[in-house]
Amino acid sequence: MLASEPLFLGLDIGTSGTKCVVIDACGLIVAEATGDHPVSYPKPGWSEQNPEDWWKSTLSAVREAVAHVPNAAARIESIGLSGQMHGLVAVDAQGDTVRPCILWNDSRSTEICSRLQEREPGLATLLQTTGNRVFPGFQGPKLLWMREHEPAAFARTAKALLPKDWLRYRLSNAFMSEPSDASGTAMFDCARRNWSVDMMEITGLSRTLFPEVAESPVLTTRLSAEAARALGLRAGIGIAGGAGDQAAAAVGSGIVSEGTVSCTIGTSGVVFAASETWRPTPNGELHAFCHAVPNRWHLMGVMLSAGGSLRWFRDTLAPDARHEAASRGIDAYEVLAERAARATIGSEGLVFLPYLTGERCPIPDPAIRGGFAGLDISHNRDHLARATFEGITAGLAGNVDLMRALGVAVREVRISGGGARSPFWRSMCADMFDARVTLLASDASGAFGVALLAAVGAGVFPTVDAACAATVRTHGGQSQDSAHVAAYTTVKARCALAAQRALGTA
Repeated sequence: MLASEPLFLGLDIGTSGTKCVVIDACGLIVAEATGDHPVSYPKPGWSEQNPEDWWKSTLSAVREAVAHVPNAAARIESIGLSGQMHGLVAVDAQGDTVRPCILWNDSRSTEICSRLQEREPGLATLLQTTGNRVFPGFQGPKLLWMREHEPAAFARTAKALLPKDWLRYRLSNAFMSEPSDASGTAMFDCARRNWSVDMMEITGLSRTLFPEVAESPVLTTRLSAEAARALGLRAGIGIAGGAGDQAAAAVGSGIVSEGTVSCTIGTSGVVFAASETWRPTPNGELHAFCHAVPNRWHLMGVMLSAGGSLRWFRDTLAPDARHEAASRGIDAYEVLAERAARATIGSEGLVFLPYLTGERCPIPDPAIRGGFAGLDISHNRDHLARATFEGITAGLAGNVDLMRALGVAVREVRISGGGARSPFWRSMCADMFDARVTLLASDASGAFGVALLAAVGAGVFPTVDAACAATVRTHGGQSQDSAHVAAYTTVKARCALAAQRALGTA
């Protein structure tokens, strides 16, 4: 790599830290670093952060990353921004924060969300105006909560910023956003890719509270001299619109056109599909947001407890798996997979519902709870293990099936997260999803995705599609088994029926 080649920087404000990635014009990561920041839980159900802590973690991550790259300050051509979605950073007319940021996982606006969906304006109007149900994590309900419970702070608020857009302000002294992150506010008309006039009228929130939007790859602002000195970069570097964390990670995974879907299995599970047209689910079972690709959208299904359910099973019902794993020098999850593989598909009628913390998609019910159904005296620990894997995967597959029902092609699923490490689980995913499963060959983080957007904005690639085609690679392909696909269709139906019973609708 020549010391004069251009570089592109991506920043992603996560809940626990800010990640910085520096890539070259071929999409290769030449440096990366992470700075940590804390979370505060001042009351039950509340989750907050001080944006100044994001700034400190950003400074730490950028300084560490660029220190490992020769002549980085002169070579970085543009910056892309990503971050945790939905958060509310309220700032006053001088740009100072009015209160700590209310985060995506804060539930204080639950009652307000119920009021919006059940009474005024009602679910039908919400779906018509924004394309989505409203959740407590979304930014709009947080603003309404502020207006009701912190009127003095609300009166001081001049702008409501999303976390990455607050960072943009610190970097450029300018207020801007982009469609993918704005989609998760409950105040955005996703079909028209702009703020919803209807929602402003319904809620009484002023349009002036929200920043202007431009498409994600566009270099909308410039690095200020003050921020450049703090970061050790040069002033005037272009800053791309960027994206919310899920859309940014999708760009980093190459999920930018129809046919390829991503599935991330961590504590939660996320299924993400690009869409060439605006097509929300009729009852809001899936999130329907703008993509980070101009004039494209995405559908997203979120399972609240995917890997989290398997961890609960390991710790609660299979504690011996850890001892066995330690004696054999393997991971405890491998032991669970081995046990599950010994049972037949369908676990002899045993079903696991992975709703240990409620559910979001395709069952938007925070009150639903999980459990085993169909348990009888013939079942052993192998059946319990397999049913747990099957219940989680069936829940994820339900989101894929909804995408197909809307006309979205699903030919390949790029799987990542802790669940991707298990060959047994990857095989089950291929069969349940009825699609080829592949692994990503390199980083698929939001920071990498927005670094690609920054490269597009700088003109290195003509489009986001071209950037992904040139840089994103996969490996480890695993195709579905037609016989297993048929058998798992019965499993998915049995899981769906058990869920209906848990909801009291069957």
